[in-house]
Amino acid sequence: MIFLTTLPLFWIMISASRGGHWGAWMPSSISAFEGTCVSIPCRFDFPDELRPAVVHGVWYFNSPYPKNYPPVVFKSRTQVVHESFQGRSRLLGDLGLRNCTLLLSSLSPELGGKYYFRGDLGGYNQYTFSEHSVLDIINTPNIVVPPEVVAGSEVEVSCMVPDNCPELRPELSWLGHEGLGEPAVLGRLREDEGTWVQVSLLHFVPTREVNGHRLGCQASFPNTTLQFEGYASLDVKYPPVIVEMNASVEAIEGSHVSLLCGADSNPLPLLTWMRDGTVLREAVAESLFLDLEEVTPAEDGVYACLAENAYGQDNRTVGLSVMYAPRKPMVNGTMVAVEGETVSILCSTQSNPDPILTIFKEKQILATVIYESELQLELPAVTPEDDGEYWCVAENQYGQRATTFNLSVEFAPVILLESHCAAARDTVQCLCVVKSNPEPSVAFELPSRNVTVNETEREFVYSERSGLLLTSILTLRGQAQAPPRVICTAHNVYGTKSLELPFQGAHRLMWAKIGPVGAVVAFAILIAIVCYITQTRRKKNVTESPSFSAGDNPPVLFSSDFRISGAPEKYESERRLGSERRLLGLRGEPPELDLSYSHSDLGKRPTKDSYTLTEELAEYAEIRVK
Repeated sequence: MIFLTTLPLFWIMISASRGGHWGAWMPSSISAFEGTCVSIPCRFDFPDELRPAVVHGVWYFNSPYPKNYPPVVFKSRTQVVHESFQGRSRLLGDLGLRNCTLLLSSLSPELGGKYYFRGDLGGYNQYTFSEHSVLDIINTPNIVVPPEVVAGSEVEVSCMVPDNCPELRPELSWLGHEGLGEPAVLGRLREDEGTWVQVSLLHFVPTREVNGHRLGCQASFPNTTLQFEGYASLDVKYPPVIVEMNASVEAIEGSHVSLLCGADSNPLPLLTWMRDGTVLREAVAESLFLDLEEVTPAEDGVYACLAENAYGQDNRTVGLSVMYAPRKPMVNGTMVAVEGETVSILCSTQSNPDPILTIFKEKQILATVIYESELQLELPAVTPEDDGEYWCVAENQYGQRATTFNLSVEFAPVILLESHCAAARDTVQCLCVVKSNPEPSVAFELPSRNVTVNETEREFVYSERSGLLLTSILTLRGQAQAPPRVICTAHNVYGTKSLELPFQGAHRLMWAKIGPVGAVVAFAILIAIVCYITQTRRKKNVTESPSFSAGDNPPVLFSSDFRISGAPEKYESERRLGSERRLLGLRGEPPELDLSYSHSDLGKRPTKDSYTLTEELAEYAEIRVK
């Protein structure tokens, strides 16, 4: 600490101690630049009663005891000194006035050390004082920087050099101070122990940019080539500023992601990676990586980096977007509806980016949205045609997923137009095709016989269901001459439908039976018969008319005769045709109900071998007589 006083404590002690005891006072340490000089102030005292005529003195180097033969710096009696001090030392003080101030010139590093003074009053009155001064030979100015320099707060930096050479006075200048401030020279100041220093001050407000800046001070001596420079690096404390961080990151599900956060601060900051308030990683460092292995959609979100030290904090965020293919779509809505009702079906999924959602049925697109996670399908008034399997497909550039669902439309029975009866020889087969949901109960009514046969009586009725279609076949025997009227009735919870089944011609059945080759042969035979009859008529000149009775040779009924052209939907007709073929062709004809009886017994009472229609039905088929 520098005291601007003209009466230092050193001289106060000298004045107060006069007239008493052996003692010496000199600065405990003193410094000077190499090549210059130094004046070591010194005062001593001795008892007044000694009253010497002449006072002598000796300066020693590094040891106060003569018996150790220390180098003599100065000796007033003989002027004999050690070779290192020849021409370099002289006494500035007057020993008679108890002033032992020593001047050393042309300083070199080997002259640095301890200096002791010994008083010689003659005879045995010699005394070596334990007090000594340590000389420090320096080459650089001393730059004093406050222990803490904080950005934004004004600081004072000083440059101090010793000024203890009466022959050479130093001059100070600052180096590298541009942009910091203008220096102010305080001048020559006296220190506590009587030494002198030159001081120059520099005031400025530091910023984070000057942290580590080298600030210099130069001491020069006029009329010489002596120049000495010293430097100090500014250690500016400042709060963190995040200077390096990822921009928004997009990553594919399952890939590796590395997030970087770097901050500028002094001292080093504590860097912390967080997400939703949870600390993921932290360390005291300039930069910190957060590595995410095999990222999942659950790790999608905003990540925050916090940098903090004793002087403040900073934080920034980065968004991580995990891209992935759509998840399996979920379908919510009505899956069973009554004809005419409004149906609303919601298909939703999750993906990134949002997918293209499509609902279709039988390759026909019903609804679609682009870059949406939900798709609503509205069917304002469902019909039986809306019944069936639907697909909800979600896709983006990373993949595709689909879900199937079924819509069941319930409606009253509808008897299709292909329902009919056909005769073959003495057999009548009736086909009743019903479209219905739920499955109907089907009954065949023979009004002329007052008989009703339902599908539970499998001796006479064979049924098979395919989708919404129920196909029932009734087989009757003994109906070659007078086929009965047959009424098909279908019933479910939504209603009842009846239809009298029409009969188809027998010739179609015949051609279906004999096939293409048989048709050619039959056609050839027919031509031959026609030619023969024509020739016979010419010969006999008799007009005869050939007859062909369908009842004599009734063709056999084939499943192909149950096909009706102009069906509402081609695929349904094909499906029904397949069902009919399985029923009539592949699986064999269903059991037949024999309704024949002997024509010779008409009008007679029935015998054991000749039953009435009602008795035969009751005995063979065990059905109810109506």
